[in-house]
Amino acid sequence: MYYLGYDIGSSSVKVAIVNAKTGAAEVTLNEPTKEMEIVAVQENWAEQSPDMWWDYVCKGTKRALKESGIDASKILGIGISYQMHGLVIVDTEGKPLRDSIIWCDSRAVAIGDKAFNDLSEVTCMEKLLNSPGNFTASKLKWVRDNEPDIYTKTHKYMLPGDYIALKLTGVINTTKNGLSEGMLWDYKQDAVADWLLDYYDINKALTPDIVENFTKQSYVNKAGAEACGLYEGIPIVYRAGDQPNNALSLNVFNDGEVAATGGTSGVVYAVTNVLKSNEPSRINHFAHVNYSKHNTTLGKLLCINGAGIQYRWLKDNMVSNSYEAMNEKAEKVPIGCEGVCVLPFGNGAERMFNNKIVGTHFCNLNLNIHSDGHLYRAALEGIAFSFVYGMDILKADNAKVNVIRAGNDNLFRSEIFSNTVATLIGHDIEIYNTTGAVGAARAVGLLDGDFKKFGDYITANDHVMTYKPLEDKTPYVKAYKIWKKELESKLKAKQ
Repeated sequence: MYYLGYDIGSSSVKVAIVNAKTGAAEVTLNEPTKEMEIVAVQENWAEQSPDMWWDYVCKGTKRALKESGIDASKILGIGISYQMHGLVIVDTEGKPLRDSIIWCDSRAVAIGDKAFNDLSEVTCMEKLLNSPGNFTASKLKWVRDNEPDIYTKTHKYMLPGDYIALKLTGVINTTKNGLSEGMLWDYKQDAVADWLLDYYDINKALTPDIVENFTKQSYVNKAGAEACGLYEGIPIVYRAGDQPNNALSLNVFNDGEVAATGGTSGVVYAVTNVLKSNEPSRINHFAHVNYSKHNTTLGKLLCINGAGIQYRWLKDNMVSNSYEAMNEKAEKVPIGCEGVCVLPFGNGAERMFNNKIVGTHFCNLNLNIHSDGHLYRAALEGIAFSFVYGMDILKADNAKVNVIRAGNDNLFRSEIFSNTVATLIGHDIEIYNTTGAVGAARAVGLLDGDFKKFGDYITANDHVMTYKPLEDKTPYVKAYKIWKKELESKLKAKQ
């Protein structure tokens, strides 16, 4: 028997089928093989058709079943991961009234900022643990103000994963963690933030019914089954945004456990039980996948825009280089790079610096003694230092860091990067080879509530290695202090 998982990204739809007994992935694939289109009608806008996602869900499901040779009657349940913060609005027949305003669209920034000021920082932080910001609720307000004809036809709003569940089952519902991603969950009342909807003059009846995670939320109907090649009656058991789902995929559920990703940008997602924050913009807070009234687990998310993109830029702009060649040269350079340091923040405004644009800086280069290897190591160390800096922000805001679990992606494959982070943080970094679609599929098994068995799946199938803090951390601390001094000098210049 098997579980089916989807990861609805903005670049592609990922599909995975895993063995229900062992947790092993039988097949994983992407649809389309090229990136999906993002429509930008105006500068800083970003939209996608929800029915495009659905089309690729159907194609990907049929492909996965065919390539694996698995009979659809053997699928026990479905889990869904999806791009966070998107807005989908539908009419009474469940049809989209417009393209989805997706996560990277920034048209509602001013709306969220005004709400934060009008409603007060105290109210927003006590109840939402965030500023309303440029999230789903503010995007819905934008539609109400700018597209009134569409707003008046709206039957329900939802997150991207909710729409895929609707297409599979014909049922409209959502989850507490989904609502929290849109700044629509009041943690103090443990209820929908109707007071924010009232402030935005949005009809509270537009909020879908709420279902718990790890329960049979709805069932594949005849239309969904025919479109995807599935059988009627398969339950949808789980759904979550991509970052909470990434944490689930890495077996991160409890206070003190941290999930990290190190791709083009970096993300640190720390689970905590403390419903309190003094960081309205540098950190975002979401109900974690296992959040409930009696288990108030939150994900504290900190994003670092200038991460892997920095190292990729060096690879693409230095003559005849590959990551392997760069890493080999970097390993010949001592810790601290003989004074060279790199601030890697050249990918736009950095949220952890309160949206300042710091830029990338190569500091303390001596053209007589430093080589390209110094640049490569300094870049890896600089990105690692930015992760440590971000974790320090999280720890100052009630997060514990007991263990870090990360995917086996570009940055964490580097011993220089991972050893630097592990040594400065003083905790292990466990590396796992998994994907969001595989995690969503395995989450179906949590219908039985056996989180230990779930974790055993991940350890047995995905664990690659563990980086442990090095005994002599003196040179790392010295290098980090030099880097931090350069950073603080640049931040001061931006004031």
